[in-house]
Amino acid sequence: MGVEKTIVGIAGKIAAGKTTVAKFLEELGFCRISCSEPLLDILTGNVSEYSWVPEVNFKGEPTRENLIELGRLLKEKYGEDILIRLAIDKLRRCKNIAIDGVRSLGEVEAIKRMGGIIIYIEARAEVRFERLRKRCSEKDRGIKTLQDLLRFDEWEERLYSTTNIKEKADFVILNEGSLEELKKKVREILREHSN
Repeated sequence: MGVEKTIVGIAGKIAAGKTTVAKFLEELGFCRISCSEPLLDILTGNVSEYSWVPEVNFKGEPTRENLIELGRLLKEKYGEDILIRLAIDKLRRCKNIAIDGVRSLGEVEAIKRMGGIIIYIEARAEVRFERLRKRCSEKDRGIKTLQDLLRFDEWEERLYSTTNIKEKADFVILNEGSLEELKKKVREILREHSN
């Protein structure tokens, strides 16, 4: 009999705390991967850890725009759950997997079909904007004002229906407090899920 895998998909808007939760799960022994990692691997040719690689006619620098376009092409050709299947394939030797950046209902459903759970992280736009300013990430360079962030949220909502993902989530965490509060909420979810 095979060992049961625990898969946790983490969703939420930009700078809500998805990666922070994924890193904490990694501290607790999970293997961590982001949904965009297979896209990056395909764009950069770094595919040796996969048991299979989808064929797609797309080349380009690994910018946020190119990753989104490659993801769209892959989903059209291989199904809405392709990034989840690739992420789990890459980490197939891991017992527990945390998938950061779940962005579509197809991905949510794929994780749930595999017996996993979805945690949706949320925070007000003002809180998220402050985090974006502090993290100064290259991929966020197009977001310079709170209005830019709100426009990005609207665009992401049109593209991924993030509100529907929140409705399908098994757990929703409001992440506007301290890191310790966030970790406590994640521990409670893991305890509740394992019962």
